[in-house]
Amino acid sequence: MLSAFLNFIVFIFSVGLLIAAHEFGHFLTACLCGVKVERFSIGFGKTLLRYVDKRGTEYILALIPLGGYVKMLNVCSMGSTSSFSSRAFNKKHILQRVAIVIAGPLANFIFSAFLYWIIFIIGMPGVRPVIDRITISSPAEDANLTKGMEIKSVDGITTPDWDAVRMAFLKKIGNDTVRVTVMSLGDKNDSEKTINLRSWKGNIDKTDFMHLLGIEGPGPYIDLVLDQVKKNSAASRAGLRPGDTIVKVSGKLETTWNHFAEIVRANPNKALNIEVERAGSNVRLVLTPDINFNKKNQGFAGLVPHVRPLAEEYRITYQYGPLVALGKAVSQTWQFIQLIVHMLSKLVSGEIGLSNLSGPISIAQSAGQSVEYGFKYYLMFLARISVNLGVINLLPLLGLDGGHLLCLLIEKIKGQPLSQRVQAFSYRISFIILIMLMGLAIFNDFSYF
Repeated sequence: MLSAFLNFIVFIFSVGLLIAAHEFGHFLTACLCGVKVERFSIGFGKTLLRYVDKRGTEYILALIPLGGYVKMLNVCSMGSTSSFSSRAFNKKHILQRVAIVIAGPLANFIFSAFLYWIIFIIGMPGVRPVIDRITISSPAEDANLTKGMEIKSVDGITTPDWDAVRMAFLKKIGNDTVRVTVMSLGDKNDSEKTINLRSWKGNIDKTDFMHLLGIEGPGPYIDLVLDQVKKNSAASRAGLRPGDTIVKVSGKLETTWNHFAEIVRANPNKALNIEVERAGSNVRLVLTPDINFNKKNQGFAGLVPHVRPLAEEYRITYQYGPLVALGKAVSQTWQFIQLIVHMLSKLVSGEIGLSNLSGPISIAQSAGQSVEYGFKYYLMFLARISVNLGVINLLPLLGLDGGHLLCLLIEKIKGQPLSQRVQAFSYRISFIILIMLMGLAIFNDFSYF
């Protein structure tokens, strides 16, 4: 309950902060272009705080911080003889209006770069891209990748850490193969391997997709040793105890916790013969997993394994002076923008399923988890969500900045704005599309959790 509350609070704060940055971009550019701003609001609903400056601009902080807007003077809302008519948004040159519209997403990108700049100054954590495990009969094993190899590049893209490896592989969705440059421990020369990606197509999910290729990197290692057995759970009824080590399941030797967990999830209400090591001797037990209705009727045992932290030899930290950090921050932001655009294009083409859309529940959980991991991880979360917000707002749907840009482009081509009737109809269609996408994202959240 406390975790859910933390997720909610961090999510609300984060969304409010990112929306404030976005709307401030519109606000500042409008002021610089001489447009009269009537209202700058963060949030919707009941007004919590209100302030009016000497220029007549109203600043509002509302109860529900899941949105915001900048209301600018429009010539249609006043008499044409008003002394303010020259300061109306729709009376400004089209390039000025384009600048005002695009300033919102641009502010999100700048804010992301600023966050990355702070991260690179205080030290950005990373994990060396050393392969820890290869799944049997996987594309990675077929490519002759082995444990201990360090991934140096993916199709020529340098990969200094696991985050870079994941981003590089995501950019290759839709390819039949990918070339990976690796270096084995103790070797001085690189070698090149080719991984077949055909079985990867359309199978990307919300988990760490690298496991679909059969590649696992170093990380907190989950032992088969039990740390906790929850009371009144299937495990406690089976006689399992803290300190037990899982040895066999259905007569087969067990080697990883993930595989054992998959067996449990796949067998709700089915008896599993397991063998554990306890105080130097083996004990045979029968485990019948309960049904977890919240997770697609999966099996649930009520076990908590022992987790070993990531070894120091795999930890790396990128830390730079302010000037170098600025260049790195801009580069990191640009790479993430490219990745989001690439992923959106794959969603449109159908190479990535719509089941991968995440909604507010997933984002809220990620926000809470990033705070628990530490300040640096929360800043990284904010930076990436800020990029997402900026890119999504550039989609050509009315109600989003991209839709306004499309209208301005049509106005430039036609020599006159779209009619009110056409704009109203387009708004309705765009609104329906956005509601459908949001509904699908929320449905995916509930399906996943």
